[in-house]
Amino acid sequence: MSDTLRLAQALIRCPSVTPDDAGCQTLIAERLHALGFACETLVSGPDDFRVTNLWALRPGATPDAPVIVFAGHTDVVPPGPLERWSSDPFTPTVRDGKLYGRGASDMKASLAAMVVACERFLRAHPQPALTLGFLLTSDEEGPARDGTVVVCEALRQRGQRLDGCIVGEPTSVQRTGDMIKNGRRGTLSGRLTVKGIQGHIAYPHLAHNPIHLLAPALAELVATQWDAGNAHFPPTSWQVSNIHGGTGATNVIPGTVVVDFNFRFSTESTPEGLQARVHDILARHGLQHGTDYDLAWTLGGRPFLTPRGPLVDAVTAAIRDVTGLQAELSTTGGTSDGRFIATICPQVVELGPPNATIHQVDEHIALEDLEALTAVYARVLQRLAGVA
Repeated sequence: MSDTLRLAQALIRCPSVTPDDAGCQTLIAERLHALGFACETLVSGPDDFRVTNLWALRPGATPDAPVIVFAGHTDVVPPGPLERWSSDPFTPTVRDGKLYGRGASDMKASLAAMVVACERFLRAHPQPALTLGFLLTSDEEGPARDGTVVVCEALRQRGQRLDGCIVGEPTSVQRTGDMIKNGRRGTLSGRLTVKGIQGHIAYPHLAHNPIHLLAPALAELVATQWDAGNAHFPPTSWQVSNIHGGTGATNVIPGTVVVDFNFRFSTESTPEGLQARVHDILARHGLQHGTDYDLAWTLGGRPFLTPRGPLVDAVTAAIRDVTGLQAELSTTGGTSDGRFIATICPQVVELGPPNATIHQVDEHIALEDLEALTAVYARVLQRLAGVA
């Protein structure tokens, strides 16, 4: 049994449903401490949602050595109906060349591969021309308020320099390394409340239907092209996720309608510009802010992009060295904690195993992907340290 598989199994045995780390970071910190890392636990969040974060740092051969950080999360989503699993989600099981368990792909395999890759690299190069770091959280699958964003702010205040970061999110499609993320779209959510006057449906002249008020503006919002995207990002999208209106009775005109929506936006747009355009569209259809509607905004993260350079080149070359694949650079998909790290680190790349079964019943990873990922991470370090 390989070291990576053994560690991945140990991490899967920890039932670390958000925000509970369930001992994962202790296991990892023990391995990192043995390699010379200084490990620090940062606990954040309210009493009913305590988040565990780990920051670990191992100095390089010189004070000016590039600081390369591995980042990820130890928390997992709930397993769902246990009776639908072929084996217990927190009992790691190997069947037909695959490792099954909650978090196998997202992302305990990546964490195990990162640790073992560092062990292999430092065994061969005990005084490398790299400073190595780990940034781990138990609040990525949840609201992400007390995890990586808190650690990044602490590092910012300390003046800690980060030169490059590899996030272990499951980015691959068919085989490990066929796709990496060198950026992500921004996310901006809104909750629009349109106000009307409730009344009997048979006497509409005595009421004011907010759904009818909203409908023309909603149609324009749906039809609007917010931008055309660019060479790195697809066009910005606007999608409604929920509409709430009515009392449940069929003879009552509602007093309000609430619409939840989200932008996934490219670097061609800004949160401020998108907000202004939404308000302009609503005003064009006779809706006045504060009088006819309220709109609460939540900025989940700004877009980031790491162009070709030292980190992207090292990662793509390492993938080619180990697997023979030419990795596709992509900015598609959802958000990740890379959006927080990018505020303090100029180069952020996401690389992990195939994502076909993440968050699903019987989540799994092929053992060959587990070993390939370990080898790629180690090769990245070799290339960045100039010992490839």
